[in-house]
Amino acid sequence: MTAERESQLTQQPLAEHRMPDGADRRSRVLVVRCPDWPLPSGEADRADGLDARAFEAVVSAVAGFCPRIEVLRPGICAFGVRGPARYFGGEAELAGKITETVTRLGFGCGTGVADGMFAALLASRDALASGSGVIVPPGLTPAYLAPRSVTVLSEPELADLLVRLGIRTLGEFAGLAAADVENRFGPVGLLAHRLARGLDPRPLITRPPLADVSVQREFDPPAEQSERVVFTAKSLAGQMHAKLAASGLACVRLQIQVICDNGLAITRLWRHDGLLSDLAVAERVRWQLDGWLDGRNADGKSSQHEVLGVDEGVQAGGICLLRLIPDQLVRDHGRQLGLWGDAVVSDRVARAAVRVQTMLGHDAVRQPVLVGGRGPADQAIFVPFGDGQPPARPADRPWPGQIPAPAPATVYQAPRSARVTDSSGVLVTVTGRGQVSADPARLSVAGGPALVITAWTGPWPVTERWWDPVQACRQARFQLVTLDGNAWLAVVKDSGWLIEASYD
Repeated sequence: MTAERESQLTQQPLAEHRMPDGADRRSRVLVVRCPDWPLPSGEADRADGLDARAFEAVVSAVAGFCPRIEVLRPGICAFGVRGPARYFGGEAELAGKITETVTRLGFGCGTGVADGMFAALLASRDALASGSGVIVPPGLTPAYLAPRSVTVLSEPELADLLVRLGIRTLGEFAGLAAADVENRFGPVGLLAHRLARGLDPRPLITRPPLADVSVQREFDPPAEQSERVVFTAKSLAGQMHAKLAASGLACVRLQIQVICDNGLAITRLWRHDGLLSDLAVAERVRWQLDGWLDGRNADGKSSQHEVLGVDEGVQAGGICLLRLIPDQLVRDHGRQLGLWGDAVVSDRVARAAVRVQTMLGHDAVRQPVLVGGRGPADQAIFVPFGDGQPPARPADRPWPGQIPAPAPATVYQAPRSARVTDSSGVLVTVTGRGQVSADPARLSVAGGPALVITAWTGPWPVTERWWDPVQACRQARFQLVTLDGNAWLAVVKDSGWLIEASYD
């Protein structure tokens, strides 16, 4: 998010912000955000599951200050701050202690406190930018949000429409009447209008449902592998959603409870304001189990025994019970399915993929994801099915030296050797300034016959990782068309030619 002009209140040190007696009684939320959630060197494009497992250490540390934590996604967690702040001497003191604790684990950390989740998330972003925690005093959240661009609402189409209508800030949007907003922009606009006014995304249902909508499954014998539990979680989620639908309700916050055969209980709250689908529930069960399993010591003891409320000597055992408990419910307004049944087809694919993952392991089923890069082999990676975190190299960012459209049809896993010569048979080269020694005239691929080049374009020179003597690379790419009608993506580096891909 681009830096916005901040009010003087948000620039003051943490220690100067205290919650006064008799302050606004609306929900106060503290968000802990870890920036650019780290992965081991060379694994920047690995899947979301790795992030979730590593983030469990941060969640466990924060749980020492408030056991009822919501995990929004790997890298971000939150909790209601009013009670813990009183215990630790104030919001500033609590935020400072959490930052210090997470920093000791070796992770960067930004903390934000405000009225409601939306403002607290923005405050945590500001905290990362400023290097110190940001606390929005009670009752001043609308003023804190007012100067921000409408693009922070994470609704690109709505934001674009508002800008074209001359509404550029949250303050201007919040000044509109709610009834007019709903008539003009519909439910999506009304939800965004609530956020711009500093209110919760939707009114909370504070009382539990009259009927028990939780679901559970016992494992006999106890499950020793997480795949079996994850597969069961998706089936249980379907049963839970059927119960909720019968009551006209939907779940935005879910409590997942896992009980081992030795009495060890692993409980975590997960939030997803876009509603938790069956597959989303299964993903979060996997993240929770993988994070717990990675947190165990080599001798089988849990390194999180204090958070989980068990003795240090308790040994980890098999899983004997999985329970899904809807923790926060909202009215279900329904959903619009694809006109041609695309949603149904996607759900069938998801069910089949989860079944195969259950039998063969999480990494056995992979799906392609577009990422940023200059070469065709760099622009797509395969990640385990269901891992949906944005890639470390977003495809929508500028990549100087990237090949232009159209994309090649076939990308060779191992580039094929080639030879490109001019009309006299001399090898064509490219200088450090990107100048071609002569027009490419003939192409030979993998030692085959020389083909006449009828058209060519390039070069696109690029120098990558010049600061790393091991991975530094300087190369130039060409698009070539030969007399037989084939088109090729060729690259010259170290005075040699390779074919990276071909076009149809």
